[in-house]
Amino acid sequence: MSIPENIAIIRERIDSAARRAGRSPHEILLMAVTKTQPPERVREGYDAGARLFGENRVQEFSGKSDALRHLPNSEWHMIGHLQSNKAAQAAELFSAVDSVDSLSLAEKLNSAAQKLGKKLTVLIEISIAGEHQKSGIAPQSGELEQILTSAPRLESLELRGLMTVPPFTENPENVRPYFRRLRQLRDDIAGRKLPAVSVDVLSMGMSHDFEIAVEEGSTCVRIGTAIFGERPK
Repeated sequence: MSIPENIAIIRERIDSAARRAGRSPHEILLMAVTKTQPPERVREGYDAGARLFGENRVQEFSGKSDALRHLPNSEWHMIGHLQSNKAAQAAELFSAVDSVDSLSLAEKLNSAAQKLGKKLTVLIEISIAGEHQKSGIAPQSGELEQILTSAPRLESLELRGLMTVPPFTENPENVRPYFRRLRQLRDDIAGRKLPAVSVDVLSMGMSHDFEIAVEEGSTCVRIGTAIFGERPK
């Protein structure tokens, strides 16, 4: 099927999942993940109504950003693991970094955003299943606490919520406990009413499990393959 048809079907599935959970479909954002996709394919998604986009690598997006980032009303987020030495470039290219996984990275992004005179939105990436091969902060770690309590001094960052990538399983139902755990962590943080900390964003759910994520409280689903097809090698 075409990219516009895929997007229409995904939106219908998001709407259905939201209604099953007693939620408004308008609470859930659809992020089109454009990793490895050439600009012309991304523009097809834009023409089909996508406005929120996620990229996994700074270097890749820098090579195609001139053709894409000035599309009217488009918003570009860094969603992949970000090395500290790429923080300044990421702050320049993106409006948000959804994969902050250390206080030192948050500090570097804050410094870079300050020099650019911009406010950079960030999410904290949580390793909800404790998989060592994936980036992210353990839910009960001191690192997470340090980021949360440092938020007031990171004046060029806007801490908006949490992101996770759960373990892949053939049966999407098996990831429900991980999504539920992230929502509970969000609720715990929200209940503390920490200064300069907002956790209204829960970025969870990808092509194979986004309906479960929506049922468990996701406010942003990150969809690549289900929109654009299998990634080019």
